[in-house]
Amino acid sequence: MFHATGRIGRIPKEHLDRLLAFGRPVTFESGSRLFEEGHPARNFWLVEGGSVCLDVHVPGRHAAAVETLGSGELIGWSWLFPPYQWHLGAQAVGTVRALEFDAAAVRAECERDPDFGRAITLACAQVIAARLQASRLRLLDLYGPHASADDDSSRN
Repeated sequence: MFHATGRIGRIPKEHLDRLLAFGRPVTFESGSRLFEEGHPARNFWLVEGGSVCLDVHVPGRHAAAVETLGSGELIGWSWLFPPYQWHLGAQAVGTVRALEFDAAAVRAECERDPDFGRAITLACAQVIAARLQASRLRLLDLYGPHASADDDSSRN
């Protein structure tokens, strides 16, 4: 059973319990593709064990790894926003156990109960914001200016 670790955003217990009721356990073998960039986003997952690598298509090359997500993390948020298409691809790294959710069913429940919908949307927004911040920091690490020891000594 999935145990909320906070990495899926803050969802009040009653809404989390309701969301979890939509989930069904699935297993992905190592190397299995969960989804492909540009394809319809019909499901999303909460990882119970293992890791999933998010990747982006690079023309003429192998897919480039963007981020690796693990236990307690949400895989996929494109299901929540039109046009409901994946922005990235995803592949199991080793065996992955997860809860799988039917996106249309969860969206329908979000429409039916605005409080539930708000809780789910805010939780996904928290995940998106955290991942954008992590991406920003990785980009700064890769491409940002790096001070040298000589630069530090010239300031004294």
